[in-house]
Amino acid sequence: MGSRSLSLMMPRSLGLLLLLAAAPLMAGEYAVLASGARLRVDRHEVDGSKVRLYQDGGFVELDAAIVLDYEKFETAPALTVPAPAAATAPGMPAAGTVQPSLSPTELADAAADKYGLPRQLVRSVMAAESNFQPQAVSPKGAIGLMQLMPETAAQLGVDPFDPVQNVDGGTRYLRDLLERYNGGLHHALAAYNAGPQVVDKYNGVPPYRETVNYVARIERKFLGN
Repeated sequence: MGSRSLSLMMPRSLGLLLLLAAAPLMAGEYAVLASGARLRVDRHEVDGSKVRLYQDGGFVELDAAIVLDYEKFETAPALTVPAPAAATAPGMPAAGTVQPSLSPTELADAAADKYGLPRQLVRSVMAAESNFQPQAVSPKGAIGLMQLMPETAAQLGVDPFDPVQNVDGGTRYLRDLLERYNGGLHHALAAYNAGPQVVDKYNGVPPYRETVNYVARIERKFLGN
C-alpha cells in the first residue's frame, strides 16, 4: 500500500459525514491530487506533512504531498440522479420496484447517498468485488454486485440475489464497518474483505496478500489513480 496515509474521521453523533459523497455541493474549493483527480471540499487545513480536507462536518486526512493545488469554485454543477420508482428510504429504491434500466453504478450511487458514503467509494468496492456483474458468484460463495456471503446477507436481512437488496446491504455493512473503526478506511475495507474478527486480531490490515492488494486497489480507485 506504499506510504500513503488515509483515514476517514467524523463526529460519531452524526454517523458518517464523509468527504467525497456526491451530494448537492456548496461553494468551496477543489483539491487537485497528484493523480489528476479533483476533489470538491469546503476547506482545507495543512498540518505539517498532512492535510485535512473538510466537508459537511467531516474530513479526510491525506499526505500533503498527494495534493498539488487548491482551486476555488463558487457554484457546483447540477447532478442528474435517476428517480427510483418507489423508495424505502430517501435515495434508495425498494426491492422489487427498481426499474430495469437502473445500472449498477446508479444502484451504487443511490445506496451511497442513502447511507452517507462517498459515491466513488461504493463504486470502487463494487468494482473490486464483482466488476459490476449482478450475477457474479465467487468460488467461496459470495454473491452479487458487492459479493455478500449468504450468512452476511442473512444477518443484514437482505436477499443477496436481488441486486437492489444486495447493494443496499453491502453499503450498509460497509458503513457499519466504518463506524466500528471510527472512520478508518483501511480497517473497514480489510474487514469487508477478510472479516472484522481478523482485523481485530491484527489490529489493522492483516498480512494476507489478497486483503493487502484488495485495500490498495480500492484506495487507488477511490482517489482516482
